Amino acid sequence: MKTTSDLFLGVDLGGTKIEAAIVNRAGEVIARERVATPDGDYDATLHAICRLCDRVQHQVGDEASRPLGIGTPGSLSPESGLLRNCNSVALNNRRLDRDLERLSGRKVRMANDADCLALSEAISGAVMPYSTVFAVILGTGVGGSLVVAGKLLQGPNRITGEWGHNPINRQRAKLANPALAEPRLCYCGNFDCVETWLSGPGIAETHKRINGNDVCIKQLGAAEPDESHSLTLDIYSEVLASALASVINIVDPQAVVFAGGLSNVSKILRLTKQKLPTHVFSDTCRSIHNF
Repeated sequence: MKTTSDLFLGVDLGGTKIEAAIVNRAGEVIARERVATPDGDYDATLHAICRLCDRVQHQVGDEASRPLGIGTPGSLSPESGLLRNCNSVALNNRRLDRDLERLSGRKVRMANDADCLALSEAISGAVMPYSTVFAVILGTGVGGSLVVAGKLLQGPNRITGEWGHNPINRQRAKLANPALAEPRLCYCGNFDCVETWLSGPGIAETHKRINGNDVCIKQLGAAEPDESHSLTLDIYSEVLASALASVINIVDPQAVVFAGGLSNVSKILRLTKQKLPTHVFSDTCRSIHNF
């Protein structure tokens, strides 16, 4: 059995799933398990995390109350210390770290999931050679983070990289389809946030509005998707290219790295790479090494 100093326990808390893993010092995954995130139930989410942590530790024969690192949607408010800006709204205005410590008996360290993505990929992952890295999460929600010279940038409001709650530019994204004319209300209270278009629920709504039926993820990822899903992919990648260009025009990162379920649809990233140069204010577009 490995000692406490050899193994580490981490949790990714998402809007759709919760995944726990035990990793070693080399970053190798020793044990991993996931469950669906309880919908809108904070207490059930706490218990699900605790049970999941116990199970993955049991897989490696480790029964100690190992410290827990957890990546969450949203971030801690610098004023109140409460979680805010979570698309899983049941987490908002909660002290998730303290509540998990109380319930699990573990020491808990918590950070924004996009911040974890950006820092890990910039330090030891796919974009190590690049000093300026913008990380993008395309999942149940849309998040982002920025790392410069190996250091995570966090402004006074702790919202650096939160591009998911900038409004889309309808004209720039070429949203001329009449079925898409109605603005989308975001949980944050604003309309047409990037997240309302580029999240999992966002792409589902786009497909429903223009095609009248439910989106099929297998069709989105197919080598030759049908006509309805090809149209959805075209609209999604156009909005993504436009929204990314607003970040690239300001930050001009050397690399963009992606995570989240929709980032696994390779055609989305290929189409976005093709469309991005028409949106970026430059005669070149080199911030896309890891597409």
